[in-house]
Amino acid sequence: MTILITGAAGFIGCNMVQRMLAKGRKVVGMDNFCNGSRKNIEQVLQDPRFEFVEIDLSDLSAYRIAAERFHIEDSISEVWHLAANSDIPAGISDANVDLRDTFMTTFNTLEVMKDLGIQHLAFASTSAVYGDHKNIRLHEDIGPLLPISNYGAMKLASEALISAAVEAWLEQAWIFRFPNVIGVPATHGALLDFVRKLQETPDNLNVLGNGTQQKGYLHVTELIDAMLFIREFAKDRLAYFNIGSDDDGVTVRFMAEQVVAAASPGATISFGEGNKGWVGDVPRFVYSIEKLRALGWQPALGSAVAVKLAVREIIEQENCR
Repeated sequence: MTILITGAAGFIGCNMVQRMLAKGRKVVGMDNFCNGSRKNIEQVLQDPRFEFVEIDLSDLSAYRIAAERFHIEDSISEVWHLAANSDIPAGISDANVDLRDTFMTTFNTLEVMKDLGIQHLAFASTSAVYGDHKNIRLHEDIGPLLPISNYGAMKLASEALISAAVEAWLEQAWIFRFPNVIGVPATHGALLDFVRKLQETPDNLNVLGNGTQQKGYLHVTELIDAMLFIREFAKDRLAYFNIGSDDDGVTVRFMAEQVVAAASPGATISFGEGNKGWVGDVPRFVYSIEKLRALGWQPALGSAVAVKLAVREIIEQENCR
């Protein structure tokens, strides 16, 4: 059976492709390269078990034709829908970005799955669906869910659409609510931004916000571990889980200091004002992973260790560009 992975050339998608191939699975990857790149999948393009299609998933007709071709050749058993807009500020500036790349890709994925009789869906959601609950620890059944970014809103709408599909025809769905995920190949995020800023101005790092923003961070290798664990052991028809670190996170100040220490020792750090880096930024949240822990999975790395590891990886990535 073949697995279809959307967003296969993105940060999380390319890591999932490699892991699935390592498990001996046959994989079809789809991406339009709006956030990912061909470089991220170069090392697997020659693998006979991997086939890739460059495609705009918001084009339902093209999506259906491409998926049907692979489904006829070697039945697609499940879809891992990881494609979405990952640039939250871009979605704030233009709501059409998240409507098209975050919501319509989900809508079309479900339409194609229904047409082809594919009954299992794994979906990449986000902590952004919760909105800003201040210092309240976020568990899966907290409410109300009031996102403060278009990205979070379209992910929440996607979750609702999947829930309706499970009620009507979809056999099983797994929803993964991600925290801040770090590692390589980094395509966006604060750590990559800091490293690139220091390459341009080695003596000073300008940081958006006052540095007090605090969140949990999970290394991408552990995220993939957790997603596959949930896929194997969560038996509810609609299974939804927070995935995150098992701590209260680290501050943006800590992250900036780690990047400076590793990339440009002695550089000064200039902070902005306010506790938000941009409109739609949740300045602080604390995740509960009790539900995931009860299922049997526990992260090995804390946020601080994950950040230090990712800093080293991203610096190496950028030096090798």
